[in-house]
Amino acid sequence: MNSPDQVEAIKQQYARRMADAHKSVYLPTNPVNLKSMQERERAIAATLVKELQVPLSEARVLEVGCGNGDNLLMLIRLGLDPANLVGSELLPKRVASSRHRLPAATMILSGDACELPYPPGSFDIVYQSTVFTSLLDPDFQQELAAKMWSWTRPGGAILWYDFTYNNPRNPDVVGVPRKRVRELFPLADIVSRRLTLAPPIARRLPAWLYDCVNVLRPLRTHLLCWIRKPL
Repeated sequence: MNSPDQVEAIKQQYARRMADAHKSVYLPTNPVNLKSMQERERAIAATLVKELQVPLSEARVLEVGCGNGDNLLMLIRLGLDPANLVGSELLPKRVASSRHRLPAATMILSGDACELPYPPGSFDIVYQSTVFTSLLDPDFQQELAAKMWSWTRPGGAILWYDFTYNNPRNPDVVGVPRKRVRELFPLADIVSRRLTLAPPIARRLPAWLYDCVNVLRPLRTHLLCWIRKPL
């Protein structure tokens, strides 16, 4: 079980990020950010079409660290039923924001995700987006990974989007490379692809250059993984 100190440290990390969220460089209306978001959404859509073993409208999804609800809204746009979606979020302000933005049929839960009461095999997809890079304690990462694996039904998967490199300018995050993903889920069948032009580079580019530079695979900093649980 996570210690109160660990949970409080994560709250403080995210509070520092929220203080910067209003800056134009981070806004989704920034053309480069929009390019990145659209790239990720297309990749997730393609992954679901190829890998998901149940109809989109029937898939049950839990997002760990749902933030302001952006990813759950994306899944609804892609055809998932709001009533089959659950979001878990640690920060009360983000819980309130998700609840305000999402349909009433979507359940939003507040608190430490490791304490969620779901039995094994409850979900077709357990989704995390840039959560694990905020977990600086390897044991904390392992505990949450084990919970996510438990909640995933056989034949279902963990959908993973996170960056792989350390950020020397941000001590609150640590990169999670594919090797570490494999360590966290040793029994899984993992399909992965690299996405997202490194933000420090992308933010210096005009939007029309994003796709041209993004063809250089070593400059892509994030992994999108389908971490399948065998039948």
